[in-house]
Amino acid sequence: MPKISIQQKNWLLTAHIGFAALWSGAVLSMFLLSLRNTQASNAEALYALNSAINLLDDCIVIPAAIGSVLTATLLCFTTNYGFTKFYWVISKWFLTTGLVTFGTFWLFPWGNRAEAIAAQEGLQALTNSVYLFDAKGVLVGTLVQVFLLVVIIGISVLKPWGRRASTLKKQTNTSD
Repeated sequence: MPKISIQQKNWLLTAHIGFAALWSGAVLSMFLLSLRNTQASNAEALYALNSAINLLDDCIVIPAAIGSVLTATLLCFTTNYGFTKFYWVISKWFLTTGLVTFGTFWLFPWGNRAEAIAAQEGLQALTNSVYLFDAKGVLVGTLVQVFLLVVIIGISVLKPWGRRASTLKKQTNTSD
């Protein structure tokens, strides 16, 4: 794929940062709603909190995560970052893949099941062991996601690890 201009890279990077900000903010909101979830005083509030958590996940987190992955992929393909030239890029890919996998196979189902149980059982859900497990999974899972998203953002800004040694050797051999 051909390299893009600086201006195109900046627009793509802006989109990437925007998607990351949406993802982070929505997951933080889900965490805060999960905290409030433990203090629900009536069935409607309990259902509304679980429903809001799933609404954020469905309408913001999932599209923002997809947007973040797509823009990151384009940045790697169309700039000098590449996929394997820099340790910080590799680290971000592993962490992001872990977050998407965790969200898809654990966090998303926990949230959906908690909402369904709250809708069916009302406040009695607070005595249902499956609901309690799922609600706690959403609470802890969103906290972990917020933490790892902040770590990923920090890696993006600080770029703490440089170019991989094998790519440095290739670069010096080709410039000789």
